[in-house]
Amino acid sequence: MNSPRISVLDLAPVIEGADHSQTYRRSVELAQHTEQLGYHRFWLAEHHNMPDIASAATSVLIGHIASNTHTIRVGSGGIMLPNHAPLVIAEQFGTLAALHPNRIDLGLGRAPGTDYPTMHALRRDPDNMDPNFDELLEELEFFQGPISSSQPVAAYPGAYSQVPIWLLGSSTYSARLAAMKGLPFVFAAHFAPGAMHSALSMYRELFKPSEHLDKPYAMVAVNATLADTDEQAQFLATTEKQKFLGMIRGKRSKLPRPVASMDPLWLPHEKRQLENQLQESIIGSPETAKTQLNDLLDRTQADELMIHSMIYDQESKLHSYKLLAELVSANLR
Repeated sequence: MNSPRISVLDLAPVIEGADHSQTYRRSVELAQHTEQLGYHRFWLAEHHNMPDIASAATSVLIGHIASNTHTIRVGSGGIMLPNHAPLVIAEQFGTLAALHPNRIDLGLGRAPGTDYPTMHALRRDPDNMDPNFDELLEELEFFQGPISSSQPVAAYPGAYSQVPIWLLGSSTYSARLAAMKGLPFVFAAHFAPGAMHSALSMYRELFKPSEHLDKPYAMVAVNATLADTDEQAQFLATTEKQKFLGMIRGKRSKLPRPVASMDPLWLPHEKRQLENQLQESIIGSPETAKTQLNDLLDRTQADELMIHSMIYDQESKLHSYKLLAELVSANLR
């Protein structure tokens, strides 16, 4: 099996001691670094009301990253479509595509990307807090398509843009929809791995060729922390574990520094929950990571991996992405 493409998922994480301006500089540096290493895409995700994530204005940040890189594809992983009018997304991504031709991707999710009060603030309509995702997607595709003579509203820019649409999910819902519409599919194994195999199987079994794809194309998003030694990687990965521990407890704060041991921080049931939630995380030296990656690829047959890293120290983070790129360029096995 040939090595898959590798790409980057960045949430513009705000680390302890940093502000938003510093965070965006780190994201630009990561994008430029991974572009040089041969990563295929650099995606940013929409989240709101979270002190540790600075990618809320996702389209704005995509434009900034694209303006500071040259060849890497830049996009959303994803835009939470129910938060927006499809016309607005068509216009935003049509604008991005005009500014950066053949480099923009539009990954879509149907979750709110936030809590209920913020969802209410975003959507503002208490009687329509769960709009039909299938219908929103069709409307978006309509605005991205050709303009008819009888069409009263059109996306300028946006129409004829042909920005590639991806469907993202952590369940079988988006997998089924992506298959029926012949779209590429991304599974979010970096935070919800439980339905990964069933979703990928459903996607491939139900896939219908379309103008977009003639066969299924599946990407899997995973967390990865690589270092020169297993011990160093495990130390760096305590940042990821602290982050998820805070989420379990309903507490959000900036991305924390790594710690020598998680044992004083979690309770036994929290440890079990975290280990289950992070079961697909790649953590270790290059040799250890190679074994984990080969196993993941054997089980998923992924066409592409999207790597998310929660490493606190920027130099260690850049080094992790470098080690992974070297593994993949050597065809892993």
